[in-house]
Amino acid sequence: MDIQKKSILSQNYLLDDKYTVLFFIKKSRNAETYRVRGVDNKLYFLKLFNYSNLHASSFDTENNILEIEILKSIQHDNISSYKDSGELFFENRRFAYLILDFIVGETLAEKILRENTLTIYDLKSIFSDVLTGLAYLHDLNDPVIHNEITLNNIMIDLSGSTPKAKIIDFGYARYFHRPTKEFLRDGLNLNFLASECFKNIYSPQSDLFSVGALIYNILYGNPPWYNEISQFRINEKNAEECILNERKKNLSFDNVSQEIVDFDRSIIKIVNKALQINTEDRFQSADDFLKALNGGVEVDDFSNVSEAVTGDFKERKITINKGSGMGFDAIAGLDDLKAEMRKSVIDILQNPEKAAQYGAKIPNGMILYGPPGCGKTFFAKHFAEEVGFNFILTTPSTLKSKYVNASQENIAKMFEEAEKSAPTIIFIDEINELLPNRDSDSHEMSKSAVNEMLAQMDRTGEKGIFIVGATNYPDMIDPAMLRSGRLEKKFYLPPPDSKLRTSLFQMSLNKRKKKLDFGIDYDKLSTLTENFVSADIESIVNDASAIAMSEDTRITMQLLEKVIANFKPFSKEELKKYENIRAKINGEKIDNYIERQRIGFKP
Repeated sequence: MDIQKKSILSQNYLLDDKYTVLFFIKKSRNAETYRVRGVDNKLYFLKLFNYSNLHASSFDTENNILEIEILKSIQHDNISSYKDSGELFFENRRFAYLILDFIVGETLAEKILRENTLTIYDLKSIFSDVLTGLAYLHDLNDPVIHNEITLNNIMIDLSGSTPKAKIIDFGYARYFHRPTKEFLRDGLNLNFLASECFKNIYSPQSDLFSVGALIYNILYGNPPWYNEISQFRINEKNAEECILNERKKNLSFDNVSQEIVDFDRSIIKIVNKALQINTEDRFQSADDFLKALNGGVEVDDFSNVSEAVTGDFKERKITINKGSGMGFDAIAGLDDLKAEMRKSVIDILQNPEKAAQYGAKIPNGMILYGPPGCGKTFFAKHFAEEVGFNFILTTPSTLKSKYVNASQENIAKMFEEAEKSAPTIIFIDEINELLPNRDSDSHEMSKSAVNEMLAQMDRTGEKGIFIVGATNYPDMIDPAMLRSGRLEKKFYLPPPDSKLRTSLFQMSLNKRKKKLDFGIDYDKLSTLTENFVSADIESIVNDASAIAMSEDTRITMQLLEKVIANFKPFSKEELKKYENIRAKINGEKIDNYIERQRIGFKP
């Protein structure tokens, strides 16, 4: 396997006659992680450290690896559990290894990506566990500061009757009261780090700031005072100065992501208190934070909460960008489409200076079009992550207004917001409703909206704004919007290919894994659903789940096949209509049958 060639230990390597390497998981700044099986036939995690790669701050005063020594000394239900450790000499190099109990589950980052929705109950439950773990660490005789509370360092243990959040990865952890070497920040996401850490000061309040920043990230889609720091990685000092300057501004608490269910606005006060720049104004302990989160105490308002909403444009939503998301890696299949998009759009957006050298024009926008249910919104979000831009999602119902000139004002405010947070991608779903052909019988106010969009899109690419419109019917959009300099790039999003259908079944069925039977053949499910759209696959899994629940059985392969056999997807004729729209957009020959059927075809 190629991935094994990149790792130090090969598959089936026997470590100290006790642990057999099953496979390599990942490589971090100073260690490699593997899944291993012990002589007791149980699964464990192995973390392998190369002494020559470790920074001086990774050792204690006795020159032992801090992460190993810390984990040896602690034991708590909400913290990953130490099993064993030792040394290894391999190819004339000295390594240390750490064995941790295997956690059956997923990281919080994976959970959010997989489920797409999060209830406020889930959020409180997860962070109650995290804060309980931190309370234990901070209350030790020699308190431990974790220093890296992130989406990837919270593991959701699914082995019990109820999910349990556990804190993992103590690579940056430090003892609070002991003399310390310079605090190493290489590899950390500075947006989640408390300001005092930039001065080599870390404390329990630093961890609590990170918890607040993480909750804010989940609620609003970006870290607080978000800054794209990739451009400063060559010079960390510049990055830190930039972040500290941003934190002098009021923190914005605009509309919460619609993906948070049953939102309780009291949590805004809680998060805001956790994010105070002055440590004395934050929660003074994890227990205090926990009591507030669970409603035991009420938190007062702070002056730096900003909830200003501009005009009628109220339904803004910012999603997690490339720093926290997976980009195109989250989308299996559609490789040709992704490759074309990288070549003609993404590379230019990410490298404007290089594009200028070649005389390549920065595009202003693009259209994603195709049959309903093919995941255009999902694709657009991951496109934004791939590019690394902020992401504003809106719909025609948000922007259009029955009042004279109000639609134009809302559109102008949207572009104003986008420019403030540039680089920004504005995603407009069902864009044909906002920008209908002005030669049609559209209302005068719709024509005014088109005119305003045309005016606003003048050189938006140079302002760091890129427009993505999604529609089932690009032929209904005003032609002026599709010309060069406007929504000039057009990408057809077809029904998912075989690879993507397999992934969609895996993702959807994984949500029901406690009720899932063995022997699910995902490749066969993909074969049986050729030309099915993404929404069809979700409906199939939902129907199978409902049947299994009513019969009190597991979701079996046979049940899924039965549901597929009785499911009515788009007809071939219906799908061909969209193929012909694609042909028309690309200037190709159009099927005469489809052209005749086009009369009376409505969205």
